[in-house]
Amino acid sequence: MTADPYGNRIHSDFVTALPATLPPATSSPAIPLPVATQRAPLPLWLALVVAAVAGPVLAAGFPGLAWWPLAFVGVGMVLVTLWGRRARTAALVGFVAGLSFYLVHIHWTSLYLGPLPWIALSTLESLFFAVGAMLIALAYRWIPRVWPTALGRIGLLPVVVAGLWTAREAFVSVWPYGGFAWGRLALSQSDGPFAPLVAWFGFSGLSFVMVLVVAVILECMRETRVAVSTRAILAIGTVVLVLAIPAWPASTSGSTRIAAVQGNGPAGYFDVRQPGDVLNSQVSATLPIDNQKVDMVVWPEGAADIDPTRNPQAASVLNYLSETMQAPIITGTITQRGGKIYNTSLQWEAGKGAVNYYDKIHPVPFGEYVPDRAFWRPFAPALIDLIGRDYTPGTRSNVFNVNGVKAGISICFDIADDQQLTDMAKGGAQVILAQTNNADFGTTDENVQQLAIARLRAIEAGRSLVNISTVGTSQIIDPTGRTIASIPAYKPGAMVANVPLGTTTTPAVLLSRGIEYLVSGLGLAALAIAGTTMARQRRAARRAAHG
Repeated sequence: MTADPYGNRIHSDFVTALPATLPPATSSPAIPLPVATQRAPLPLWLALVVAAVAGPVLAAGFPGLAWWPLAFVGVGMVLVTLWGRRARTAALVGFVAGLSFYLVHIHWTSLYLGPLPWIALSTLESLFFAVGAMLIALAYRWIPRVWPTALGRIGLLPVVVAGLWTAREAFVSVWPYGGFAWGRLALSQSDGPFAPLVAWFGFSGLSFVMVLVVAVILECMRETRVAVSTRAILAIGTVVLVLAIPAWPASTSGSTRIAAVQGNGPAGYFDVRQPGDVLNSQVSATLPIDNQKVDMVVWPEGAADIDPTRNPQAASVLNYLSETMQAPIITGTITQRGGKIYNTSLQWEAGKGAVNYYDKIHPVPFGEYVPDRAFWRPFAPALIDLIGRDYTPGTRSNVFNVNGVKAGISICFDIADDQQLTDMAKGGAQVILAQTNNADFGTTDENVQQLAIARLRAIEAGRSLVNISTVGTSQIIDPTGRTIASIPAYKPGAMVANVPLGTTTTPAVLLSRGIEYLVSGLGLAALAIAGTTMARQRRAARRAAHG
């Protein structure tokens, strides 16, 4: 075997049969390419080392460290390892980069359940990362050959690379079993200067922009046929152009006074407790503010650990507090109806009981239910058997009308689901109530990672957001992402604040997942066209060689 100037393998017998000189193809003239596009600049061993380092660097851009610039550095390191790489080695390099990222980023999954779920989930996500890396490597090989101009290399190629990265993120966010949206690149920017862009482009759009910026800068650095000054202007201009996009004006009209209560009760799965302990903790943290005039009281996911729709004593407690505060209570609980179990948020009013409820639409697989239990149980029976009950997905609207205020309801990992935000917007939500229970993750990065998602959701929707947890981190966030009030983690307390009601419709909400489909489709379509063109050129070359 030998290789042509582009690194394609050709059998030696075919090479000896070629004439000394081949006429250029009329449909695609042969244009010399920079060496950088012809072969991998990093040997495989070094690419694997860089990929292994890239994962932790990328993870450091996310909370808890939240060194957001490192997210861009990590992306750049991954992309460099894919230059000139063939599909199989690119997949290997991508797998190593993905594994080193996820093992660091979601280490909190091992806190109580041990290493098996952590390693299994990290490995699964890394396999998807490997496929995405393989596609990006093909783009680096094909796009400059099909579109060999400077515009193709500096303009089109970064768009394709960013689109393919976004397509991989979009896919894993919904599949399998509803997907795992943790680790999307956009989620690293909640406290950075790129955060306002999420109101324009949504989560997928922000990921696309971030990779696009990195890919353009890298192409400018390695483009040898453009003057250094021009390359610098293009690279710097790309960053300036992106950062020059103004924040979307988050208009509001009026406010609602909300009390959000963090009871700091024993809400973890493995906590030693008696039925009602979590409810009692919430009551104890609420009583000090029972003389305050509020429009609603918001408790976390699972705050009523005794279902008030079936237990008169729990119902009487909620009735008392609702009557005393003259306000509805929005609380999480576990309900049973028709022999099925639901993770539910109730709107409770004194004398009326549950006037509305929302059942979590996407229970967490292997956390709140076991999909295909008979298949998975033999692999880890002890772990699978820990999940003794399977929650049923809900079908009801995730918007409550609370004293005339439309409140969007999000339960725990709902906050990572793009479709949930779209549904809230369609329901006319003016504020978002994000109820969660982080007790199973201790003081790990999970709670601040989830808070970062919540902050970006507030900006994306142009809506204030109440992130209330059993144990923290709890905050009230305004439509620009600014913190209005907060409660320290693992401390009982209450936040009482006048919360602005959003009226704007951001481009991200208006276009919803259309942005994701557009940028992902651009990347996949361009790669498919390039691959088809390359195959046609190879067939033409073979016919000419044998002609």
